[in-house]
Formats: sequence, C-alpha cells, structure tokens
Amino acid sequence: MKTTLKRGTGRGSSNGSNGHTTVPPLSPLTPIARYGGPPRRTWPRRIGKALLWLVVVLLMLAGALVGGFWLWINESVSAVRAHTKEAIEAEKVLDVPLPGQPTVAMVLGYDKRYGEGKGAKSRSDTIMLIRLDPQGKTVSMLSFPRDLNVEIHCRGRTTYTARINEAFSVCGQRGSLETVKALTGIKINYLITVNFRGFQQIVNKLGGVYMDVDQRYFNNNAGLYGLARFAKINLHPGYQKLYGPTALDFVRYRHTDSDLYRNARQQEFVKAMKQQVSSFSNITKIPSIVSSITENVEVGVGGGKALDKRTLLGYAKLAYELPTGSFQQARLQGLSDIAGTYELQVSDEAVQTAVDDFMKPDTEAAEKATQVATRKKTKKEKPVGPSPADVTIRVLNGNGTAGSADDAAYLLGRRGYGVSVGGNADRFDYFETVVSYDAANPDAKLAAEAVAKLFDGKTEEAAPDSTTPEMLLVTVGQTFHGTLAPAPRDTTPKYSPPDVEPEAEARPLVRRAQPKSDFPLLAPTVKEQGSSLGSDEPIRVYELNDHTAVRLTYRSAGLNEYWGIQQTSWMDAPMLDEPSVRRRIAGRSYRLFFSGPRLHVVAFEENGAAYWVVNSLLDSLSNETMLAIAKGLKPVRG
Repeated sequence: MKTTLKRGTGRGSSNGSNGHTTVPPLSPLTPIARYGGPPRRTWPRRIGKALLWLVVVLLMLAGALVGGFWLWINESVSAVRAHTKEAIEAEKVLDVPLPGQPTVAMVLGYDKRYGEGKGAKSRSDTIMLIRLDPQGKTVSMLSFPRDLNVEIHCRGRTTYTARINEAFSVCGQRGSLETVKALTGIKINYLITVNFRGFQQIVNKLGGVYMDVDQRYFNNNAGLYGLARFAKINLHPGYQKLYGPTALDFVRYRHTDSDLYRNARQQEFVKAMKQQVSSFSNITKIPSIVSSITENVEVGVGGGKALDKRTLLGYAKLAYELPTGSFQQARLQGLSDIAGTYELQVSDEAVQTAVDDFMKPDTEAAEKATQVATRKKTKKEKPVGPSPADVTIRVLNGNGTAGSADDAAYLLGRRGYGVSVGGNADRFDYFETVVSYDAANPDAKLAAEAVAKLFDGKTEEAAPDSTTPEMLLVTVGQTFHGTLAPAPRDTTPKYSPPDVEPEAEARPLVRRAQPKSDFPLLAPTVKEQGSSLGSDEPIRVYELNDHTAVRLTYRSAGLNEYWGIQQTSWMDAPMLDEPSVRRRIAGRSYRLFFSGPRLHVVAFEENGAAYWVVNSLLDSLSNETMLAIAKGLKPVRG
C-alpha cells in the first residue's frame, strides 16, 4: 500500500520561523545496518600472505593476546567451527553478521591459574572486542579489565554484580557474551575462544614476535612461604623478539600494576603481531601454524551459520593491507578502585564514550592531532564541507514504508541540518538512500557526501528538472531502518606546550655505551617533566637481530608508567613500517605512530641507524612532549 507523506508530519512536525523542521537536542543514536556486495577476489599471488594474515593475525588480532579469527581453507574452517556444547549454546545469543556491514568479534582468552587442579574451572583472563569496518577501513579494539565490577547476566540466574570474568567461570561463554552485550549495547557477530597453550604454540611456530617491552619485568616468588605462587617472568626493557612463554608472560603480567596496563600490553601485542605477519615470508610454516590454531581455537557465528570462506578472506585482505596506524584502541576512562576490594568500577557515561570510540573511530584522528601538535597543516589539506547548520535538505520517501521520510528528517534535524519533508519519491523501489545535489554549488557535493555516510547511501548529481530550493534532496531507500550511522567523536587534543625539562643524567651513560655500539648513539637533551631514569635498568646495550641496540628507560613522576628511547643499527625493524603520519620537522623526517589521537611512537633514521621514542603503555606523555624529546636527541660529543 502506497502511503503519501505530508510535509511537516511525523516526529519532526513542528516548524520554526525559517520554515525548516525544528527538533529537540541530539541524543545518542544506534548504528545503521550496512549492506554491500561480496568482497573482491584476491589475486593468486597474494593469497599466501592474505591467508597467513587471516589465520594468524586475525586469529591473533581478533584476540589481542591470543586470538582467533578464522580460516585456513576448507577443512581448517570446519575445524575451528563451534563444536562443543558450550560454544553452540553461546551462538544462540550472537547477532547474525550482515554482508558489507562492520563485524564485531568477542574474544575470550582463558586458562586455569597456576597450580590449580584438573577440576578447577577456567577463568577468562582476556575479554576483548574487535571490530572490522570494510567501509571505513579501520580495525578497533576495546578491552575490559577482568576485575571490572559489572552486572553479571547468565541464563537461568538472577542478575547480580561481580567481576566481569566471573561471567565465564560461573556461566561459561554464553554468560560472558550476555554480560558484555548488556554492558555495552553492542551487537556481537562472532565469538572466539582460545586457550593460552594455543597462543604459545602459534607464537613459537611463527618464529616469535618482535615487541617493545616498556620496563624491567621480574617476578619469582616460588618457595616463598605464605605467598600465592605465580608464574615466573624475567624480561628486560627494549625492542626484542618474544617467543611463546615470554610473550604470554608479557601480555598477562600484572604483579606490580593493574589490568589497565595488561589490557594495553595486549592491544600493543595485537599491533606487533600485525607488523610481524606483514613482514612474514616463510610460507612453509603456515600449515603448522594453522594446525595449532585448529587445535586451540573455537569460533561461533551469529545465527549458527557456517563460516563463509569468501567473506572471511575479504576481511583478511582488508586487515592485511591496513596500515598499523589504522588500528584504533578504544579505552575505558575514569576507572577507579572500589574501597576495600581489588575490584574496579566505571561510570555508565565512560562506558558509552568508549563504545562510541570503538564503534565509530575517527579515521582522521592522527592527521588532526599532528596538525595541532606541530601547529602546521598539510599542504594537501582535505577540503572541508559546510557545517550542518548551513545545509538545507528536502527528504522524500523512496521505500514505501509509512513514516520513513519523517523519521529520516527528524534524525537529520537532530544532527543540526535544516530539513523539510517533501512527500513521496517517483517510485518506492529505491534500495540505497540517494543524496542528490546541484553540481553548480561547490559546497553541495561535500555536503552530500557527508549526509550519504549517515545513511550508508550514495550521491548523485541532480537532474536539471529535479533541483529544489534546498541544497540537497534525500530519497530514503530500503536500507534505512530508522537510524543514522553515528558520527565519530572529535577527540583531537588541544595544543599544550611540551611538558619537558633539561636532561643531563643520560649523557654519561650513553657516552660509556658508545664504544660497544656499531653506530652513533644519541642522548636526550630534554625529558618529560619530573621523570627519571629507571632504577632497575636505566640503560641496556644488547643484540637485536644481529645488530646493536640500546635502550634508555624512564619512569614518569608519581606514576608506575615507563617511557623509553630506543636506538639500533637494525633499519628493518617491523615496528618502523606503516606509520600513521610522516612529517619533516627541523631537518628530520619523522615517522609518527598514533593510537587514535595519542602519539605512541616517534621514529626517525640518520647515520645509518634508527631511533625512536616510545610513549608509556597508557600514552601518558602528550603529543607535544613526545615530539620535543625526539627533536632533542643529539649526538654525544667529547
């Protein structure tokens, strides 16, 4: 039945003096479902590395420290398919993945505590969400501290409050899924469960993973009476290759810090794994790696469907080709201890902010943050379209659903656009929403592109006889289901002067290390205000892939956080690939690696060597401070 939609009817029916629909203030909106065609075929010559990325990194990526995305090919796909009773039960609460839409996977990394018997229940040490967006070309990650106090949702039980990892130990995989979905409101399409034995096997068969270790990690309380026995850990600071046991030690460690740092280490390991696999060349190792995955990984799919190899290969290709700088790390902010316990709490507002950052990462965050920190804009700056307040839109119903145009107009009005409803379109079989614009108006095309993203629609130039007094004409299609895609939150930090002070204590250490080095060492002339060289191992000279490496380790004032300066004659370190931004500042060409809007690594090359400054795990040093330290690295003379 065709329904004529009258101008000014529906949710946004009250009009202001300018004749445009007026609406109440904006409130949070849910994301629109996205549709699209099948992924393009991968060229045969690239299939080897794409598959490797799929089975290792997306398997590791989709699990931070341990991972589990998908596939080898045919038999391997079936082997990781959910087959245990618990996993099949958990599939019932997964959401069906839609073609072309961003997909979300929840990864559970689990193990028993050291020394516990066979009858002890496993605990989820890792709870992470991974989102792949084929349209926005981003991968985002969101971790949950296992000691976070939340409402536990478990089928057949009354909801109660406890640590989030209790959902797994008491209610299994389904309990963890229901708890995270209730906490975040995010639809989850895949569930990957992996045990830590599999993690160690995969890392070993890959030949190890190069990882930046921020500080000296040591723990060995074996034999100390009255103390709980934890696994040993003995790691030195610096960029180095970690194998299975040491890699697991690093990502699980929390004896002298908290789950916040452990979550950060896990996410850093994801990026390190991506860098490692991108440079991987030994394709003969793939079968043994896949064997370890199929033995230790189980993947549940929304709707209980079989894993689609073609779709998953498309995701693998996307992630393999994606620069490391496009990996976004969303974090829960404002976590605090609950008095008298070892549990953490966080506000509902903080959870929503983290969810927004996870679901709609700002793809231009690194570029914008660089412009602020350097106070310089790029020569080829992207054109900026008009603000919503300067854009007028007429909305038509092109799908035949009663009230569809009214709903779209209402939501656009809440985004700040001047909107009116124009009734029905020429037909009701529009699949995508179409945003038409007058090509003679230079701002109209940019405005149309911005609006089309909200609908996941397309733009087209308006025919001469279909122009309207409004800047844009929106014809709502069948893919519109009453919501608009969320806009990314602008997280660009404001400029602040570098928080640095003169540095002199490192110079004599660097001078004494110079004879042991096969390249010119640099010493910092400034450091973060109040920080000091670490007491355990302030400077370390060691061998890195048959090259000399030197690491200076600093501890921030009043914080259990460490930042460092790395130097090496190894010019091909995997972590130096794929920077977020490149900039030439004061005669040096810098590679800038961001985590969202926060600068995590500043690297450069000179004198036949590579030098870089590494922020703390939580990126506590400001972008301006990081740049100042890097610019202040000078040769040691005399």
